[in-house]
Amino acid sequence: MGNGHYLCRASLCLFVFLCVGALEGADQRLALNFNADWRMGVGEHQGAEQVDFDDSQFEAVTLPRAWNEDDAFHLDIHNHRTGVAWYRKDFVLPERMKEGKVYIEFEGARQLAEVWVNGERVGANENGVMAFGFDLTRFVRPAPEKNVIAVRTDNAWDYKEFVSGQGFQWADQNFNANYGGLVKNVKLHLTGILHQTLPLYSSLGYTGVYVYPSDIDLENKTAMVNVESEVVFEPRRDQPFEFEIEIRDREGKTISLFSGGEFVAPQRGRIVAKACKEVEGLEFWSWGYGYLYEVITRLKVDDVVVDEVSTTTGFRKLEFRDGIVWLNGRALHIKGYAQRTSNEWPALGLSVPPWLSDYSNGLMVDNGANMVRWMHVTPWKQDVESCDRVGLLQMLPAGDSERDAVGRKWLQRVELMRDAVVYNRNNPSVAVYEGGNKGISEEHMRELKAIRDQFDPHGMRAMGSREMLGSKEAEYGGEMLYINKSADIPLWQNEYSRDEGLRKYWDEYSPPYHKDGDGPDYRGRPARSYNRNQDSHAIENVVRWHEFWRERPGTGRRVNAGGLNIIFSDTNTHYRGAENYRRSGEVDPMRIPKDGFFAHQVMWSGWVDPAKPDAYILGHWNYQEGTVKDVYVVSNTDAVELLVNGKSLGMGEQSHRFLFTFRDVAWEHGTIEAVGRNAVGETVCSASHQTVGEPAALQLTLIGPDGELRADGADVFLAQVEVVDRDGRRNPIALNEVEFELEGPAEWRGGIAQGPDNYILSKTLPVEGGVNRVLVRSATEAGTITLTARSEGLKSATLEVKSHAFPTNDGWSRAFPGEALKGDLARGPTPHGSSITWTRRPVAVSTAESNSDLDPKLAYDDNEATAWIGKKPITFELAREATLNEITMKVGGFRARSYPIRILVGEKEVFFGATSRSLGYITLRLKETTGRYVTIVPLEGGEAMDAFGELTELVDQGNARTGEEDVGESELSIVEIEFYEELR
Repeated sequence: MGNGHYLCRASLCLFVFLCVGALEGADQRLALNFNADWRMGVGEHQGAEQVDFDDSQFEAVTLPRAWNEDDAFHLDIHNHRTGVAWYRKDFVLPERMKEGKVYIEFEGARQLAEVWVNGERVGANENGVMAFGFDLTRFVRPAPEKNVIAVRTDNAWDYKEFVSGQGFQWADQNFNANYGGLVKNVKLHLTGILHQTLPLYSSLGYTGVYVYPSDIDLENKTAMVNVESEVVFEPRRDQPFEFEIEIRDREGKTISLFSGGEFVAPQRGRIVAKACKEVEGLEFWSWGYGYLYEVITRLKVDDVVVDEVSTTTGFRKLEFRDGIVWLNGRALHIKGYAQRTSNEWPALGLSVPPWLSDYSNGLMVDNGANMVRWMHVTPWKQDVESCDRVGLLQMLPAGDSERDAVGRKWLQRVELMRDAVVYNRNNPSVAVYEGGNKGISEEHMRELKAIRDQFDPHGMRAMGSREMLGSKEAEYGGEMLYINKSADIPLWQNEYSRDEGLRKYWDEYSPPYHKDGDGPDYRGRPARSYNRNQDSHAIENVVRWHEFWRERPGTGRRVNAGGLNIIFSDTNTHYRGAENYRRSGEVDPMRIPKDGFFAHQVMWSGWVDPAKPDAYILGHWNYQEGTVKDVYVVSNTDAVELLVNGKSLGMGEQSHRFLFTFRDVAWEHGTIEAVGRNAVGETVCSASHQTVGEPAALQLTLIGPDGELRADGADVFLAQVEVVDRDGRRNPIALNEVEFELEGPAEWRGGIAQGPDNYILSKTLPVEGGVNRVLVRSATEAGTITLTARSEGLKSATLEVKSHAFPTNDGWSRAFPGEALKGDLARGPTPHGSSITWTRRPVAVSTAESNSDLDPKLAYDDNEATAWIGKKPITFELAREATLNEITMKVGGFRARSYPIRILVGEKEVFFGATSRSLGYITLRLKETTGRYVTIVPLEGGEAMDAFGELTELVDQGNARTGEEDVGESELSIVEIEFYEELR
């Protein structure tokens, strides 16, 4: 029997005989798609909550739908329209033999959502981020009577809570794009009297189902699968039931069926039913391997199923130790992106169909990313589930800005974190909870960990925050920009490589001949870093990643856990360049790759080091006669040879490990090829560009959806238009203007390009670099949609897409938009064996001495929040005699300060010179010497000069501090020092 209250079989049968008439079968538990048949009215409408309100002038819409979706990439974030909008619909409930419960679940609404049913106020939600729901049972009328639901939304930036009068910290005009209204999915749930709850804590007080593995045996592919489900029963009597679990694989095959035994739901109360069983033959969820299972939890009374809930989840093992994130027992160097939670598209905002979420998030995995950090509010469930399917780990914040909080503002964050944990704890891609976009107090971190421990004690997820370098409570950390290392909790960077650049600009030799960095920033000042061309932007990404790669797992006891590049796709949030949206992405707003995308593919293909030899030539090979330019190749090979039309130009100059430069290459019509060679000169990979002919035609290609386009008023298709030559090859320098014509049951949403209003919603827009994309939204009528593209002097192109009927009835549907989507298994399961390749041998420090007032242990305490500072020499005693060849250091003011020093091993000088500036750590090569005592001698003549320029993009310039202000004249500051010898 199970862990619940026990009743003998005879008593149970008698009890069931007496009360089974009050229970109903499992077919009475329905989850309904409630997105259809809404009417949306922008502005305040007196009496719109009343049943008899005339909403005939409202716009007919299918959710999710932002009322200000036209603003996406048209207006900058500060000018997104705000205010009140109403959403109303009529609906009739499905017929049911017995009475039960009716719940509504909103996946989120911006900002206020105040709900009425049949003229009665049901309740309100105000945080603008998380899912919420209401018990509608007493408000709704049974079939065949009509019901009316009305929702008043308000997305004012300065919205204040009803009771406290406080605003929300995350209603920030820099990063939280303001798409207003019912911008996420809505569901209706019909249950019996005895039923399992929904995971909506603040609004319903419920925790739902919790599924987690334990006793994981990765080698033998087994784990104990544990299932807990909160069950409620309202009548004034106890109700016994059996708790049964069925687990199905991705093909729908049952792999395990077991019972947790008998439980008793107390009268007008609740109980958590539990069950567990070891399951064999499991496929473990992994990076790029979105293997998911369906866990069905059933309540049975006298062998009759009276309630059934399906939970999609996956099983994996996560650990955070030794400065490394471990997935399924394998070290994973974090590589990925800090992506705005809005994850938006032009003229749609965040309200896109599930397949488009998979396409966008799947591109990150294709790019080599293994983690996404959503900024700085909880992502909507659709993106969370999408990351499950594509195999992308995610950092899950609650909601904040760049500071800690106190009073009611802190309690808002606590409540939001609790709701986010409860709602998303079954999603295997959720790897960590983010307690703050900036360090929070130790007390607050303890409070958030307690929430995790209460509601998700077995999810193997860390709780941490940006910064928190010296914290005793945080389970991970890492600064925004600068390289951190640790031998304890993993430290990875949250927002590195912040430069911006349009996809339109290849280089200074290609139309429209934009000079790199040319153009003012948003304040009219020079903008060297924020108006880059593609080539310099990609090179900047290579240079920045190299600093993480140098300190990767395998380089010592203290390592860097990885970095998240800000951002993946250009976003309608705060910007610093010439346009009114941020262009830091490796893809543009339509997810067309920039060269930085391919550069990352080369560097990021493996768990730690690159998994396969690869190369990419930045740019194209269509230039004017007489062009002479530098050619850059990104490669993970040991050497790269460049050939033009088969003639070798020799080997490239290697820098930053992955960048190979070929100076003053003269363009010739034909082919340019980069050949990657290994350490013994063997060819291991190649890449090439060809000169493409003059523009001859347009070409239209359907990007998706892969299946049927649903005629539900919310689905979209993405079409790519290219300018091609007579052989069908894209011309990389074409900038032709294209006119589109749309026929059939569909709505034009268009694309984006540089120009007036960013061409948002325009049916005429140019290609950039020979390519662009447009979005078309389905109507609620099925039929053939015809898209035609024309451009002067080019052969036109036509694309036909059929939209198929999507069944709805009385305001709801039993079908859901993403129900046919399956996990992507392209990368395969977690490989066997270690992913770490050791490059050198660390030598521990036993003790240190100095005449400085500060404890010399601060120089090697594995705590970057402390530093040793002094004018006198500091001597380190190693744990053993070693033949040293390298010292790795982080110095105070590392970005601006250069320190002249001498280094002695025993009495022998092994280094004389100055430390270089960096974004974290530097490695000094020594004259290889054997000894046990190492002395660092500060010298006169140090200087402070920022080698990287002012990071004007930062909202808070305090985030750029590196500690140089704490170091006096002629002083040396050592944050951390490490000693290494060569592997023999």
